[in-house]
Parts: sequence; structure tokens; C-alpha cells
Amino acid sequence: MAEMNLQVLLRRRPKGEPVPEDFDIVETPVPQPGPGEVLVRAHYLSLDPYMRGRMSDAKSYSAPVELGAVMEGQTAGEVVASNAPGFAPGDTVLGGFGWQRFSVVQPGRLFKIDPKEAPLSASLGVLGMPGLTAWVGLEDIGQPKAGETVVVSAASGAVGQVVGQIAKIRGCKVVGIAGGAKKCEFVTEVLGFDACIDHRGDLNAQLDRHCPQGIDVYWENVGGAVQRAVFPRMNDHGRMVMCGMIAEYNDTEVRPGPNLMATVRKRLRIQGFIVSDSGWPRYPQFRQEMLGHMASGRMAWREDVVEGLSNAPDAFIGLLKGSNFGKLVIKID
Repeated sequence: MAEMNLQVLLRRRPKGEPVPEDFDIVETPVPQPGPGEVLVRAHYLSLDPYMRGRMSDAKSYSAPVELGAVMEGQTAGEVVASNAPGFAPGDTVLGGFGWQRFSVVQPGRLFKIDPKEAPLSASLGVLGMPGLTAWVGLEDIGQPKAGETVVVSAASGAVGQVVGQIAKIRGCKVVGIAGGAKKCEFVTEVLGFDACIDHRGDLNAQLDRHCPQGIDVYWENVGGAVQRAVFPRMNDHGRMVMCGMIAEYNDTEVRPGPNLMATVRKRLRIQGFIVSDSGWPRYPQFRQEMLGHMASGRMAWREDVVEGLSNAPDAFIGLLKGSNFGKLVIKID
């Protein structure tokens, strides 16, 4: 029997939290690459919080996934067939598309990578879009300086763990915020943050304890109660890097925000960004820098690997609830 292309489709748009019935799992024939295209077999799929936005048809910076279409996501795998110069069967690549086993992509979306440099799955985390997001956001917006205090929400997650370690490399005091004792222990003992606050406890008291001189850079991954606790503690000329607000992704009504008058008084910089705007042309530079940090032992990472593409919907639902520990990836087969 010929091999089939296993796919996860968007069946309907969630109302609030996604549920398994919002997805369909199907088998279709393996697609064939056209002129100038490449057929990629995925070995690993990245699951990331931004995908919740793609399930909605609300106005956003990117078009939503169409009903009945393959869920959006990046994969790492190997070239099966190529009609594009520079790519040959057997090449290891980052940039396959979608929650599916096989995808046909344009070569401009692909990065050829050396599988000997790091585990392939790392190219979807510390060496992939989440790591690039951390690097670009700190370079362009956070601009941490030695001696400053940097606070990172969702510190044990795919983006947060890289943000904090880069800030430490640059000489900052780094305080993470995570959910539960195990994640906080990982953030301090493995990632090397100076402290980690359990957001399930008294946020205000813990922030006062670990950030007595205030906060210079805040990396926002969470929103909600965490953001409301951090905002009043921002120092003059502080920078808030608005990466995401996972605590609010399933909301059906907009929550009230903080009073932003302090933005004027403290001359704060609050800026959102999308890594795809300017990040991918800088990927080779980012990858080489990160490989250097990894080789020197200054960059640790943790992955949460789920076996089987058919388990992607449940894993993604858990991601939005904070059930994962580290970068969530699906091992396709």
C-alpha cells in the first residue's frame, strides 16, 4: 500500500478554549512538487501558542486558517523530492509546512541545516522560531544592559528560556515567572536565572522581594494578572517587549487593561513585534550565535516531545493551559 499523507485539519473555529472536536485527522495522497518546489517529509512539528490566533477569523496580522485546511505550523525534516536548485533528496531542512507528514513548499521558505550541529528537534525551539523570537525581541526592543533587571514571564517555555539566558549572558539580573515548583526549579537550576517566581503564589510580594530596585525590561508572554503585577514596578525608561499573552488567547471578551498614564511619566517603551516581519533574513546569524552559546555551555533548553501527529490536537489544547514543560514538539512518526 502506498504511503499516505497524514494531516490535521481545522474543522471549526473554537469558542473559547479549543476542544478535540475542532480538528479533523485525515489521510490524503502524498502531494507532488511542481516546478521550483520541494517535497519535505516532516520528522518534527512545532506547536506554538500563536496557532490559537490562526484558528480564529478575527482581524489579525496574518490570515486565519481556512475551515477544512491543514493547521498552520513549522516542521523540520528531510527533502524527499526537489525541483528547486540547491535542494536535493536527503537534505535536512527547517521550514516544512503544516500539521502534516508531507508538505510541498517554495525553496524561499526552507533553511538547509546540518543535523550534526544539534538534535533536529532543537531547530524548532532553541534554534528555531521561538529562539529567533527571543533573540530579535531582545536585540531590537529589550536592549538589556549589564546590571539591569529583566523579568521574563512563561520563563520555562520555548521563548522565555532563551530570553532569560541571553539576558544573563549580557550581564543582567534575570527573574523568571513560571507555574509551579518544578518549572521554577528548572528555571533557576538549569537555565541559570537568578530567581523564579511561581505565579500561583503572591505575585506582588515575590516581585517586591526579587526586584527591589524595580524592573528595567519585561518580556511579556502571558498577560492577565502577571502583567498587572509587573507594570507598576517598571523603572523609568523601561522596555516592555510584547511577545504574546497566552493567558488571554481563549478569552471571548477583552479584559480591562492597566492605566497606561505611567507610560508617559516613566518614558516607557512598550512595543509588540512579529518575528516574521524581519527575523528570518537574520536566521543564519542567529543560528551561529546560538550554536556558539550551546557549545560553550551557556545555553540550555528543554523539550516536551509528544509522539504521533494524531496526538497534536490534545497536546496543543494542553499547551494553552500550561500543561507542557519546555518547548512542545510533535514527533510525527
